[in-house]
Amino acid sequence: MHNLIETIENLNFRTLFDAIADAMLLTENAGHVVLANPAAQQLFDFKENELVGLAIEMLIAPRYRKQYRYYQMLFFNKPAKLPMGVGNKFIALNRCGQEMLLDVSFSPLEIQQQLYVLITFTASRQHQKAENALRASEERLRLAKQAAGFGIFDYDFKRGIVYWDRQMRKFWGGHFGRIISYKEFVTAIHPEDRADRQAAIDYAMDPASHGEYKAEYRIVDPDDKTERWISVVGRVYFQAGCANRLVGVARDVTEQKILQKKLGMQRDEAEKILKQQVAAHTASAIAHELNQPLTAISAYSEVVLHTLHNDLNVQNLKKALEGCVEQTQRAGRSLHELIAFLQKGELLTEPLDLNDVIREALDIASNDGYERFRSKLNLEKDLPAVQCNHTQVQKVLVNLFRNAVEAMQTVDAPILTITTKVQTLNEKNIALVIVKDSGPGLDQTMAKRIFEPFFTTKPSGIGMGLTISRALIEANGGQLWIDLDAKPGAKFYFTLPFVA
Repeated sequence: MHNLIETIENLNFRTLFDAIADAMLLTENAGHVVLANPAAQQLFDFKENELVGLAIEMLIAPRYRKQYRYYQMLFFNKPAKLPMGVGNKFIALNRCGQEMLLDVSFSPLEIQQQLYVLITFTASRQHQKAENALRASEERLRLAKQAAGFGIFDYDFKRGIVYWDRQMRKFWGGHFGRIISYKEFVTAIHPEDRADRQAAIDYAMDPASHGEYKAEYRIVDPDDKTERWISVVGRVYFQAGCANRLVGVARDVTEQKILQKKLGMQRDEAEKILKQQVAAHTASAIAHELNQPLTAISAYSEVVLHTLHNDLNVQNLKKALEGCVEQTQRAGRSLHELIAFLQKGELLTEPLDLNDVIREALDIASNDGYERFRSKLNLEKDLPAVQCNHTQVQKVLVNLFRNAVEAMQTVDAPILTITTKVQTLNEKNIALVIVKDSGPGLDQTMAKRIFEPFFTTKPSGIGMGLTISRALIEANGGQLWIDLDAKPGAKFYFTLPFVA
């Protein structure tokens, strides 16, 4: 072999051989490597001359060695150049056992009447094309991530570990490696948000959910204890019907949450001022309409008292009592006219999916800063459409949800349960909605007065929310009431008619 190498070098073959960019091996007819150029050494991760004497089969994946021996036999039976890209693909192995898809070409080479084979390896064109496409896709994803501030994670359920990118680690404080245990991952999540997040994962792990995962929660920095809001969307992947992994993207929505809370407070303040103005104007209008009849009734009553304490003049007594009756009737008419004026306008109703209206109202309550609760929905499937005014019923639901969340402020794990079902009343089917909170509840005295105008249990309330809510439900053909015996928490019911 030493003489052969000297001969080849004398022919300057070695110089040309080493200069070629493609990985090339020269083998003798037994299939052992005689020469390997630097490109081949780099491709297979061998040092100089380590490939010499190695059987070529050792560089091919075991499952492809039989195929290689077949090609080798054909080649030596009838030596001819076999170009790349015509089905000549092998899975090759580098020194570490990593597989590579390579295109292979064979060229016969006769030196001193001895047949050798020049084998050229290049990355498979299809594989190279796929890699180029993958790199382009990864670059687009990187730019999109950079622009949107997205982080990417992959949660392996079985191994209990999370793979995440640099942006995700930055969200968590930037103190972790590329892989983190699930326990460490959850530790940074705000304790108040863990139950809701786990409920979202449990839902996504149910095959009936199609693996869709959505959650929002706070991350607490372990050093400075600052909080940031994270919004996550992802998908659970299943294997043999079992949840295998969760892949998702996350983004920091802290500024959005702060803005929402600020806007919610401003909206609440504006709504509060509006309610106070409406209440003040309503009270003023009522006082104005009742002032004159009440003054007259008072005057007539004094006449009656004076007559009874002095000489009994039946005519004067009768006249005074008739005046009282007339002014009382006038006051009643004024009240009816005022109420008719306040309620004027035709009520526009439409067929609606009540379950959808409930979900919309929950979103509104959450976006208005009332998100510190976990909702439990027991919504009856295939509930018939109800006939009602969308805005008014939504307003009632939002008011009930807000009241419930405010009542649960002192509860560690606030749960709002909303139920819909079909109820039969007077031999007629109607929709029944139940809104129950897990707060301290109301005592019997408060519960009995809860729908009275201007009665409130809130320091800053004006006591008109439930009064208006009851009026709106009744205007839509339903009823609204409270369960006086519900413990713990408060439990409200209301009904609506189905589409006729």
